[in-house]
Amino acid sequence: MWAELDAAAREQALRRPEQRSDPALSEAVRGIVARVRDGGWPALVAEAQRIDKFAPRLEPVAPAAANARQVLAAEDIAAIELAARNIALFHERSRPTDLAVETFPGLVVRKLWRPIDRIGFYVPGGATPLFSTLLMLALPARAAGVADLTVVTPPRAEGGLDPALALAADLCGIDAIWTVGGAQAVAALAFGAGEIQGVDKICGPGNAWVAEAKAQVAAAPGGPAIDLPAGPSELMVIADGGANAATVTADLLSQAEHDPSAQVLLVTDSLTLAAAVARDVRVQGERLPRADCAREALRSARIILTANLAQAVAIANEYAPEHLSLAVRDGDALLQQVRNAGAVFVGRAAAETFGDYLAGSSHVLPTDGAARAWSGISVHSFMKAMTAQSITPEAAAALAEPAARLARLEGLEGHARAAEARAMRVLA
Repeated sequence: MWAELDAAAREQALRRPEQRSDPALSEAVRGIVARVRDGGWPALVAEAQRIDKFAPRLEPVAPAAANARQVLAAEDIAAIELAARNIALFHERSRPTDLAVETFPGLVVRKLWRPIDRIGFYVPGGATPLFSTLLMLALPARAAGVADLTVVTPPRAEGGLDPALALAADLCGIDAIWTVGGAQAVAALAFGAGEIQGVDKICGPGNAWVAEAKAQVAAAPGGPAIDLPAGPSELMVIADGGANAATVTADLLSQAEHDPSAQVLLVTDSLTLAAAVARDVRVQGERLPRADCAREALRSARIILTANLAQAVAIANEYAPEHLSLAVRDGDALLQQVRNAGAVFVGRAAAETFGDYLAGSSHVLPTDGAARAWSGISVHSFMKAMTAQSITPEAAAALAEPAARLARLEGLEGHARAAEARAMRVLA
C-alpha cells in the first residue's frame, strides 16, 4: 500500500533495474567507443567480430525486399503497409510550419524549420529484428525532409536481412543497411568508419550497451546529437477495479518479453485487481515463447496499491514512464492530470501494442525517467529551427538607442556602437 511507505521505501519501489547504470558496463562501452573512434574501419571490424562474430556488411535492400514479398504472407505484408501508411500520415501532418512575427513596426522575426543533413538509425536486431522501429524512425525523418539516412542493425546468424526488416526499409526508401550492432555500431555512426560516414544525429532504441554508447558519443567533443535516452522498455499500467485482469496481465507481459532489463508496474486502487494480476502474471509469463526474458524482467516488476486514481497519477508523474496505460473507466479525465510520460494509452481498449506498431506515433520514447523533460521521436526530432530577422532602416534607427543602452548595461561597448551605427547610417 503506497500510503504506508515512507519516502525511502517509495523511492525504492520506483527504482529502475540496477544494470541500467552498471559502472562496469559504462567502462566497457568507453573502451569500445574509443577503439572505433581512434582505429576506424579496422577497429570496427575487430570489435564486431569479437562481439558478434561477424564483420560489418552493407546489405542491399531491393533484392531482400523482393524476396520478402515472396516469402511473407500477404496478410503480413498488408499489415506492414498499413503501419507504414499510418505512421507516414501522422508525421506528415505533424510537420511544423515556418512563422513570421512583427515584434516592432518594421522588424520581422521569422522561425524557419530545416531538416538535419545526416541521420543515423540504430535498429535492434539479431534474434528479434524490430522492423517496426525502422518504420518509426525513417518515416518521420522522410516527412521532415532528411535525405541522407544510414541504418545499422545487428547481424543475423544466417546472414542477410530479415525479410520484414527489408520490406520496411523498402517502404521507407532505404537502399542498403549495415549489419553491425552494439556500441561499436553507435561509435561508427558517431565518428565514421570506412564507408560508414559520421552523422549529425543518432536515433533509435537499444539495450543498455547501446543507450550508454549513445550517451557517451553525444558527450564527446564534436560528437553527434542523439534523439533521447531510449534504453530498456518500461510500462506502467494504471487500472481501476473495472479493468479486466487478463488484459492488464497481457499488457504487462507484452513489455516484460522485450528485454531482461525491462520493467513493468501496475498501479491500482483495487485490491481485487492487484491480487488477480499478481496470480496471473507469472503463470502467463511462463507460457510465452520468450519466457526466460519475461521471467528475468518480472524480477523488477511492481504492483502498487493506492488510495485512489489521483494518487496513482501522482506516482506516474514521479516515475515518468516510457509507456503509460490508463485502463480506467474515464481515461480522458485522468489524462488531464498526466504530465510525465513518453506515450499514453487512454482507456481500456487502447493497447500499448497498437502504439508499438500501427497507431501512427513513433514508439521510440524516453526511458529511465527522461520523460520528465524529453519527448518521443517525431518529425521535429529530424529538424532544427533557426530564426531570421529582417528590419527596415527606419526601424533600425528607432531601435538603435535602446539596444545600445542594453548593451552598455552589460558592459559591451562594441555591441552598443554596432547598434548606433545603424542610426547614424539612416541619419546620413
